[in-house]
Amino acid sequence: MASAARTASRAFLRSTPATSSFRPAARSTRFAIPANGVRASARRGYASEAGSEKSSSSFGLWALGLGALGAAGGAYLYLNDSSPKGPFVPTQADYQKVYDAIASRLADETDYDDGSYGPVLVRLSWHASGTYDKETGTGGSNGATMRFAPEADHGANAGLKVARDFLEPIKAQFPWISYSDLWTLGGICSIQELGGPKIPWRPGREDMEIAACTPDGRLPDGAKDQRHIRNIFGRMGFDDREMVALIGAHALGRCHTDRSGFDGPWDFSPTVFSNEFFRLLADEKWIPKKWNGPAQYTDKTTGTLMMLPTDMALVKDKAFKKHVERYAKDSDVFFKEFSDVYAKLLELGVPFKTEEHIVFKTSDSE
Repeated sequence: MASAARTASRAFLRSTPATSSFRPAARSTRFAIPANGVRASARRGYASEAGSEKSSSSFGLWALGLGALGAAGGAYLYLNDSSPKGPFVPTQADYQKVYDAIASRLADETDYDDGSYGPVLVRLSWHASGTYDKETGTGGSNGATMRFAPEADHGANAGLKVARDFLEPIKAQFPWISYSDLWTLGGICSIQELGGPKIPWRPGREDMEIAACTPDGRLPDGAKDQRHIRNIFGRMGFDDREMVALIGAHALGRCHTDRSGFDGPWDFSPTVFSNEFFRLLADEKWIPKKWNGPAQYTDKTTGTLMMLPTDMALVKDKAFKKHVERYAKDSDVFFKEFSDVYAKLLELGVPFKTEEHIVFKTSDSE
């Protein structure tokens, strides 16, 4: 049934005009129209989030007794001394199997948040990668250092233990893949399975020890303005257009008070990847929310959606606004530019040994 729903959804997407702002995907009917009483929880959002996790979620291979990892030719080797065939070198087909396992788990486990773990997996891959500093060459997805308490307990990473735990059965099933590759692959799988664009990906990330953890404060703070956006994203090497495109990941998920302090979804379909975030940001009337919480905005029409101060900065700043308007008018343009910049985000600082990328088949591919 779930497979049939996804197939029908993809067929609809392919028939949708380029200017359409809505691309439904599987399990999206719950939020197809405005609704009051939106569930108060959030799993996605790039805002720095208050609070910390007590668990370090240190899923090292030594703890699981799954063998050693090495890297050669851009792919990880699973060193199984008992194998007469020698080290296992994964192929594109092997990585597709990992993708398929994540997609299957996403389809089966629908009791989380708005019906999908996808948004929180996207946030995990984003936050694991967004710590990169181009000046020092530190941070980024290479290392999976959020396994350790110093980084797992950063305010912006509150709640991401849920995503790391979700991927643990996949890691146990495919012990040869590094956490660094698994987390980024989980983000790409989620975007594609929730109706988003195809995103090229390549393996080659190696897990590191606790000494490689990055300092707190490298991820965006949703309470700030456009200067903060440029400081944070500029540190990674992105220009204005790329910054706006990346923030378009707010098409997925929501904020909630026990993590970021903010509350609510950005659009009516938080488990559908689309350009609705930009369309609503550009076309809707946004007013300050009256509540006992941090400054945020709500839509005047229904009062059920929200925007962060950093989101509103995208339409207050002229250089940012022109890209918001481009993406609001043409979903195909947004999908193409988001795919390019998201692939770039996941590769920042990674010493790949191969130029070959993989474009994964989705679960409803013919």
